[in-house]
Amino acid sequence: MPRSVNHVASRARRKKILGLTRGYFGARKNVWTVAKNTWEKGLTYAFRDRRNKKRSFRALWIQRINAGARLEGMSYSQLMGGLHKAGIEINRKVLADLAMNHPEAFKAVCQKAKNA
Repeated sequence: MPRSVNHVASRARRKKILGLTRGYFGARKNVWTVAKNTWEKGLTYAFRDRRNKKRSFRALWIQRINAGARLEGMSYSQLMGGLHKAGIEINRKVLADLAMNHPEAFKAVCQKAKNA
């Protein structure tokens, strides 16, 4: 009995991967084995970088808060320590936004932290 291979399904599977690698450079977009490897590697990068994105944003927020705090004559650690003592629970994302877009509100927060 002849061997039965489902060409329709395997071709569809290949076309799906090659469609996902559209826009890649050179053989990465049209050679099956290269495209498959590139696509799989991309998935691992995506998984890793979804976690790294959180780290990067936190670091950016801390830099912005520090810059704003320095303008008010205190360091980042002094500001965060003062906020903790004053019992002000405000996260870094919001603090960074205040420092960037609402300097007068950030100044008021810094005054509360200084007085604590």
